[in-house]
Amino acid sequence: MVHDFPFIRRALAVALAALIAGTAHAAGGGGGGGGGTTAAPDLTHDLMAAQLLIDRQDWRGAIAELERARRKDDRNADVHNLLGYSLRKSGRLQDAFAEYDTALRLDPKHLGAHEYVGEAWLMAHRPDKAREHLAALARLCGSKCEQYEDLAKAVAAYDAGPPVVQTSSK
Repeated sequence: MVHDFPFIRRALAVALAALIAGTAHAAGGGGGGGGGTTAAPDLTHDLMAAQLLIDRQDWRGAIAELERARRKDDRNADVHNLLGYSLRKSGRLQDAFAEYDTALRLDPKHLGAHEYVGEAWLMAHRPDKAREHLAALARLCGSKCEQYEDLAKAVAAYDAGPPVVQTSSK
């Protein structure tokens, strides 16, 4: 099943609109003096390219794209979260945990990272840890947000155990 990332799509749309507005503003001669702050690199293109690869379940390609993005800006929680997701889907669970941990260190309120690390904990047969992230999501966005609902379903499915396969005996 291809996992949709509507929150990333919305964030990318907002970032793209801001980029276009900023480019138009700069082209029009606007802008202030150098305030001494360095802006984070724009990763809009990188995240969009990675999302396309994720949509195709091209985990190797997504990982390569996201690792390039991480080299450009290692303080972007979205990059670490999507890299964790792609690593998890490719079977590299321990590497995924490291990326999710970084995403949550950078942004403790990152809803997607809480959802995905919870799913990773289920894969590691640690439903107690998944429930910790479910509780965090409940505090952050309530029980009606998409991330909470998705992780709650995953925890319920885990608790129900594997599906029973019925065999017919004749």
